[in-house]
Order: sequence, then C-alpha cells, then structure tokens
Amino acid sequence: MGPEEKATTVFNDTFFRPKQFYLSGLSSISHVKYFYVFLCFVYILTVIGNGLLLSVIYLVKTLHTPKYMIVFNLALTDLCGSTALIPKLLDTFLFDRRYIVYEACLSYMFFVLFFGGVQSWTLVTMSYDRFIAICFPLRYHSIVTKPAIAAMLLFAWFFLLSVIAFMVGLIDRLSFCRSLVVESFFCDHAPVYRLACNDTSLNYIIANAAFIVIVCVPLVLIALTYVCISIALSRIASGEKRVKALKTCTSHLILVAIFFLPIVSTNIAALTSYIHPNARIINSSLTHTLPALLNPIIYSLQTEKMLNSMKKLCKRNRISTTNRKDKLLITVMMTN
Repeated sequence: MGPEEKATTVFNDTFFRPKQFYLSGLSSISHVKYFYVFLCFVYILTVIGNGLLLSVIYLVKTLHTPKYMIVFNLALTDLCGSTALIPKLLDTFLFDRRYIVYEACLSYMFFVLFFGGVQSWTLVTMSYDRFIAICFPLRYHSIVTKPAIAAMLLFAWFFLLSVIAFMVGLIDRLSFCRSLVVESFFCDHAPVYRLACNDTSLNYIIANAAFIVIVCVPLVLIALTYVCISIALSRIASGEKRVKALKTCTSHLILVAIFFLPIVSTNIAALTSYIHPNARIINSSLTHTLPALLNPIIYSLQTEKMLNSMKKLCKRNRISTTNRKDKLLITVMMTN
C-alpha cells in the first residue's frame, strides 16, 4: 500500500480529506542522514546563541533600549522559528516517521511561515531604527521610544498572525484526491496546496500576496531607508564621521543579506529555469535554519556594546561566585 492509500480518508463522494500527508524530503541521495545530523547541530548552536543573546539583553539594564528591544525580538523569533521547524524535521527524517496527521501538518505550516514572516518585519523595524538614528540624530530619542517600537513589533506579530492564519486556513477548503506525497522537508504551503484536485486559484493568489507582504514589501522598505541613509551620509563633511555612522548599519545589512538573498535567488531561479527538487529543498532548509544560527553571532561580534555587556556580565558573575566561595569558607572556618 502506497503513501497515498495509507493517508486518505473520504468524507463524501466529492470531497477528500486526507488523514495524513507523507513528507518525502530529499530523495535518491546517499548518506542524506548526515545532512539532517548537521541540521541537529545547527539547532543546538541556534538555541545556545539566541538563548545567550536573550539572557544578556534581559540581564544587562543598559541594553534595555528601543534598539535592543528589536534585537531581543529577532532572537526570540529565531529561537521560536527554529524550534517550530527543526525538532519535527529531525523526528520525521532521522527516525523515518514521514507520515504527518492532517491537522498537525497545517499547524506545522503555520508556525514555520509565521515566525519567518515576523523575522522579515523585524529586520524592517531595525532599518527604521538606523534610518532615524542617522537621518534625524537630534530627534532620535523622541521618535524611537520603547512604546513606539513595542507598538511596531506588536503590529507585525498580529498582522502576520492574521495573514498566515488566513493563508493556512484556505488549505482546509481543498479536496485531496490525488497524491498525498509532499515534496518538501516540512508541510510547506505551495507543495501542499498543489496536491489538491479542486480549484486552487484563491490559494495561489493568497500565496503570492503573502510572498509580497513577507518578502517584497520589507525589501522595498529596507532599500528605501538605505537610500535615505546614503543621501544623509553624503551630506556629512567628515569622512571619519561617515564611516562611523556606516559601521552602525553593518550588522543589519549582513542580517538582511543572509535572510533575503537565498529566498530571492531561489524564487528568481524557479521562475527563469528548472530547479531540481533536492536543490530546492536543501536551499529552502538552509534558508529557514542558518539565519537563526548566524544572527546572534553577527550581533555579538559586530556590536561593541553587546561585547562589552557580555564581558561585564561575565566579570560580575565571576565576582559573585568568588564572594559566595569566600562567604562559604568563612562560615566553615567559624563553624570549626
């Protein structure tokens, strides 16, 4: 009995609701499990890196600023997105549990796409912060406030929650009377809705609209902010000040490149030429996992304030540990 026959439940003569989907993942690749083991290490390092970044921002009061509220949100999104994707991926392919219940598949799809969207709009909020800091430096503290940044981030969360929930909810109106083999490493939206045998034109329209909202609009907004930043920097007479201002944007530009370049290049390649399913799956899996690993590393190494905060926190912990040991030693001596 094939995957399709095992997974199908018929509700009536015209509508077929699958009991399960079958995730095919990478096919015809020898030693493919090593790739999944690699993703396991990526996840472990992602949890450590983002957990450390969240802890430092939370514990160091000097980092309780609007800028680091955005960094905190990015680290939290990275951690949640990786947790939504990688553990289930490892369970599916390392332990060969490729069948996934219909409702679990839709939940899987929602959380992976939702956190990816939040990450995209968090990068937009970061570009806004840099735009105000460089173009309106004297008004920065009156414009970029904690309530303003909190409102922007909350709007992004709730707006994307609505968009992704609506997009995933539309899957429920589809009838799956053909193959139930999803050619992806998770319940991705396009590979799932394309399996339907009734009209999927609305799903196609909403998928394109979601792509515009999650990828195209953020990219355009980020590009516009950097055009304005470039104009502002060109008006700065001192070359040293110009370089110093530009350095504050370096981390953000690297994050933008890591997140958007693979997505854009894959979609352009898909439109202009044929991409082998395995190549698409590998590229997509790395696009979903590597930015979350690299983001905390980039922010820790590129941001001097973050490095200093980590050093102060380590020094404070060492002093605290030494004091506790001294108190314990004095207590033992007094007892004796």
